[in-house]
Amino acid sequence: MDAKKTSLEQFEANRRRLRAVACRVLGSLNEAEDAVQETWLRLSQTKVEEIANLSGWLTTVTARICLDMLRSRKARRERPLDTIESELILDAGRSLEDQVTAADSVGLALFVVLEKLAPAERLAFVLHDVFAVPYDDIASILDRSAGATRQLASRARRRVQGSPNAGSDDRARQWNLVEAFLAAARGGDFDALVSVLDPDVAFRADDEAIRQGSLPEIRGARAVAEAFKGRAQSALSAFVDGGFGLIIAPDEHRHFVLRFFFRNGKITAIRAIADPKSLASLDLELLPGLLQ
Repeated sequence: MDAKKTSLEQFEANRRRLRAVACRVLGSLNEAEDAVQETWLRLSQTKVEEIANLSGWLTTVTARICLDMLRSRKARRERPLDTIESELILDAGRSLEDQVTAADSVGLALFVVLEKLAPAERLAFVLHDVFAVPYDDIASILDRSAGATRQLASRARRRVQGSPNAGSDDRARQWNLVEAFLAAARGGDFDALVSVLDPDVAFRADDEAIRQGSLPEIRGARAVAEAFKGRAQSALSAFVDGGFGLIIAPDEHRHFVLRFFFRNGKITAIRAIADPKSLASLDLELLPGLLQ
């Protein structure tokens, strides 16, 4: 009885951290609770006195459970969007519990990119970059060498935090236009929006975006600026199939991508993509500006 009581006390002391790990790896609060509960079941069947580092053991077990859940999800081609909140955005000044439970729609946009990572990449990135777990420890979870694990995390990091330069001054100018558009839209600055748009700019939405409430088409700089003024609060700027755009996740059930096109230093066209098959085929990488 004493051993069981000790196990429970030590588990409860680690529960918040385990929940935070699972939330960031899985992107689902419901699945995270399931993973933590499974960790407790495994602990209850283990002799605690034989575990040298209980906190490390619990983290390892939780991570392995999450990895299995990610792989199972990929095999079924499922992507849960049940209660994904700001658990994917770190804020060093807040407690883990506050980070997990506070609502922040930008976290949903980041989750869209994390979902593009392979399960092993995602686990390596989250454990190392978010929780500072050493590569050697992550390697034992993934059954890989420390060097291979480092490469996985590095590859994931490049996907999550892409480089804005992309090799040319013209590309950098396009990136700056997207950032200026996003800042003006969020700030409700009509004139600043008009200034980055070509006079004949055209916005078009696919059928799924229209079904979700988007207008099919908007033409002209002033009309497009009016449509976006004061909006895009849940957006993150991103590479979209090698070009530039925004990932927007207004709630836990929907997300879509805006793809921008340019000519002569202005935005000439914007395409809204919400069709699930089209979204799944896109190569997405977040731009680093809003992640730092």
